[in-house]
Amino acid sequence: MISIIITGYKEPETIGKAIESFVKQDIEDYELIAAAPDEETEREIRKYEEKYEHVKYFKDKGEGKMGALHELFKIAKGDILILSDGDVFVSENSVKNILNKFKDEKIGCVTGRPVSLNNKSSKMGYWSHLLCDAGAHLTRKERSEKGKYFTCSGYLFAFRNLIKEFPKDVPEDAYIPFWFFRKGWKLGYVEDSKVYVKYPDNLNEWMEQKKRIAKAYENYKDVEIDGEKSPVMKSFLKEMLEGPGKAFSYSKGLKEFLWTLELIPVRGYMWFLSFYESKVKGKKHGDKWKRVESSK
Repeated sequence: MISIIITGYKEPETIGKAIESFVKQDIEDYELIAAAPDEETEREIRKYEEKYEHVKYFKDKGEGKMGALHELFKIAKGDILILSDGDVFVSENSVKNILNKFKDEKIGCVTGRPVSLNNKSSKMGYWSHLLCDAGAHLTRKERSEKGKYFTCSGYLFAFRNLIKEFPKDVPEDAYIPFWFFRKGWKLGYVEDSKVYVKYPDNLNEWMEQKKRIAKAYENYKDVEIDGEKSPVMKSFLKEMLEGPGKAFSYSKGLKEFLWTLELIPVRGYMWFLSFYESKVKGKKHGDKWKRVESSK
């Protein structure tokens, strides 16, 4: 049996499509738990709970995604847990492709591939495609082929039901794969298991979202498992050293080249703000729900 867990907050417009994208797949033995603390999202989930026998609603305490997952891990019955979000949807056969990876008994954690839904002909849309394709996709593909550690995508990843808790102030999609990696398990990347994501289409929300992630990784630098610190997968220095080459190789034409050129200092400024807020002002990342309007 597998447990599909979808977490959301104030996402009544998108949670239905997220649920439908899973229940329409050819899955035999599963439960789908959709969690949200707010009434409007609950009402939408209840419709699918009545329609599909495998779907269950869970009301989390509203303390953030990590807090919700801690609650959900305690009730999930599956041997394998698949995590996703309420504002995304997955591709056909994505679950089957992920489960096929687990036929290798040495595989502990598997991630899918985020694909941007934004219009690539706009600057913000192009940035989202670049970061998904030239950034996350290539990095995971290269590192998985070499048997190295890599972070998963919180939009779609799965793991054996062996871990019940993790720090609430670090990214779950970084900590959980590292936990499995340190315990001797292999990590898998399935690029055919796509998860479609709408990213922020204005700079203010984009900056807030990326800054929040960067601040979580500032906390993650201090994480140790079995006496070893996690390799740093996201940092200003790593991005400035490794990012530009991949980014400019991805661009096609003068317009995309100029947009790529503009992205580099914007990303640098984002890293500066996250460092300043967390280290200088002491405003560290904490687990709390925050709705991103333009990604709905």
